[in-house]
Amino acid sequence: MAKKSIVTRESRRKYAVQVRNRCKICGRPRGYMRRFGLCRICFRQFALEGKIPGVVKSSW
Repeated sequence: MAKKSIVTRESRRKYAVQVRNRCKICGRPRGYMRRFGLCRICFRQFALEGKIPGVVKSSW
């Protein structure tokens, strides 16, 4: 019996619609902010550390 080549999950995407945006840091698919390329958790962490320019903590 012929062996099938091992194909990763990401390379099996048949349609472009199936591609999921993921956080650049942790790879989390949910809570993704397109503008920054980060998930909400990583965004908050980087913002509090001052690593994202122009982002300040809001207060009202």
